[in-house]
Amino acid sequence: MVSFADVAAAHERVKAHARLTPVLSSTTINGMTGGKVFFKCENMQRAGAFKFRGAYNALAQLSDERRKRGVITFSSGNHAQAVALAARLLDIKAVIVMPQDAPQVKLEATRGYGAEVVLYAKGDAREEVAGKLAAERQLTLIPPFDHEHVIAGQGTAAKELIEETGPLDLLLVPCGGGGLLSGCAIAAKHLAPKCRVLGVEPEAGNDATQSFVQKRLVTIAVPDTIADGARTPSLGKITFPIVMRYVDDMLTVSDDELRRTMFWLWERMKILVEPTGALAATALLQQKVKAKGLKVGVILSGGNVDLLWAATQVIKAQNR
Repeated sequence: MVSFADVAAAHERVKAHARLTPVLSSTTINGMTGGKVFFKCENMQRAGAFKFRGAYNALAQLSDERRKRGVITFSSGNHAQAVALAARLLDIKAVIVMPQDAPQVKLEATRGYGAEVVLYAKGDAREEVAGKLAAERQLTLIPPFDHEHVIAGQGTAAKELIEETGPLDLLLVPCGGGGLLSGCAIAAKHLAPKCRVLGVEPEAGNDATQSFVQKRLVTIAVPDTIADGARTPSLGKITFPIVMRYVDDMLTVSDDELRRTMFWLWERMKILVEPTGALAATALLQQKVKAKGLKVGVILSGGNVDLLWAATQVIKAQNR
């Protein structure tokens, strides 16, 4: 089990390299919700998402021998970019296994950081592709969420948020495989023991919600959702027990609700947030949770958006 001491150690390790992202508030949102809301803007993090925290923390702890051999991971985009950038900073070769239909902006950024990208076809098991390459090339696998060092690194986002705002009553966190949610929940429960931590995932990919309710690890088919960073079939063997121990509830939001929230954030707060990054904000703005009289933290987890694609989503949001 990852501890707060691991999160604190990760923060010491990454703080010189990760960006201290801003915490924003909105008078309009406070008025709409009746609460005092603070947005932790990981959409402004290096490589465009919170993932840099966990990737750097994991790679920085590799032995000299493992660094010489290189690393490999599988990701639809944000973890891919994070590992590629962290590897470049640490002078480590990185191989990234990505789906052929990954967002073009994320593919280009991953290659731009110097990583070798290996594409896999729809229907292939990305874990198997990465595992085979890892064995063939003697690379160290750094999974996107189910890894102690990755989880501890992601928790530094909530640590920074609460240290800036003071104790929260409620913390809303996006959930895909549960790495960010696990790390943030550990940090929140240590720094603000009375804080309720809620995970938010897309309706089409509600595996974590099912797992939380049924108290067993549920696996689903890869979900069809615009939240590409949350297209995971299940929580991990490490993240599942952490979620069960530290998270108070799980919520889901629809793709249409995500579109409306992204558009609102772009238009009113002037910040670029991708679908997965807007999950937690959507739960708040679509009134899935009551915030009246509460001090609320919201993690905006990423901002890597293909702008041409985003334009079509704006049109859909306005027409619904």
